[in-house]
Amino acid sequence: MSFEFSIVPGKVIHEIIHGDIAGCVQQVERAYLLHGERKSVNPDSYFLRFPDKPDARIIALPAYLGGDYDVAGLKWISSFPSNVKKGFPRASAALLLNDYETGYPFACLESSIISAARTAGSAVLAAQWLNGGQRRTRSLGIVGNGLIARYIYDFFLKMNWEVDEVWLYDTTPGEAERFADKVCDKARHRRVHVAPDLATTLRSSDMVLLATTVPTPYITDASLLSHHPIVLNISLRDVSPEIVLASHNIVDDVEHVMKANTSPHLAEKLSGGRGFVTGTLAQLIQGECKVDRSRTILFSPFGLGVLDLAVGSWVFEQAKAAGKTVEINDFFYELTR
Repeated sequence: MSFEFSIVPGKVIHEIIHGDIAGCVQQVERAYLLHGERKSVNPDSYFLRFPDKPDARIIALPAYLGGDYDVAGLKWISSFPSNVKKGFPRASAALLLNDYETGYPFACLESSIISAARTAGSAVLAAQWLNGGQRRTRSLGIVGNGLIARYIYDFFLKMNWEVDEVWLYDTTPGEAERFADKVCDKARHRRVHVAPDLATTLRSSDMVLLATTVPTPYITDASLLSHHPIVLNISLRDVSPEIVLASHNIVDDVEHVMKANTSPHLAEKLSGGRGFVTGTLAQLIQGECKVDRSRTILFSPFGLGVLDLAVGSWVFEQAKAAGKTVEINDFFYELTR
């Protein structure tokens, strides 16, 4: 038996994903449905923290995804917020894929792009299902104008969403202006606004994307959401538990999201239970639960390793077929018992 090992660099991954956004979103949906059918193993994430860097961490996400994928793997992703002040993204990552038959790893992929893409795919997929299947919103508010917001915005456009107005807000001076000038396709919108404050952004938006790095909730005034928008709670810790309890709540996985002081976790602590969860995204897709605009709708995805496996496996197969992987000869050398 031969044991091959390949590297897939970021440039190749970027080309494959951005060349077929719809295909990427399809992988995310397939992974959610397989996970909902219990054809996966998705243990808790493991956090490596540093005493002298309290805001930094490296997270290990092991997982197995069955179905046509039949692959195991591990995403190893770091988050060092101080990188932003140095002019480059806070997150970096690698994804290791393992053969399910032998357990041997067969590929290593640059994974910050895969991670951002699976997050964006999750967000736009949820947005569509929470919006009654329609790819249209009058106004999209984006709170936190970094790389993840850029990916999600790009996925919205590539999935042919119609967005009349965009409202941008970031606490870092100049970030919203940069996003408006460098990221937004103004020809696709009636207007792009740099909002003067958070309240204006929330009140003006039918759909809100939260993509920040905050550790504790700051959206505590329920009146800011009295018009019952769809809130893509991607950064997980922005919304107060009281608002969570008053909303429809769709999550990716109930067990996973109830930890690390996420907004749903705080709501669980406050209420003493999980009855406020309406259902999972897989259940919403399958018609096993529903939401309406009589309340604010929150989508809170903790981020499942099976999504990285789905997108990563798809990217690897595409790269392999195109001859764009880097083969490492003799990576496994001692193969005699």
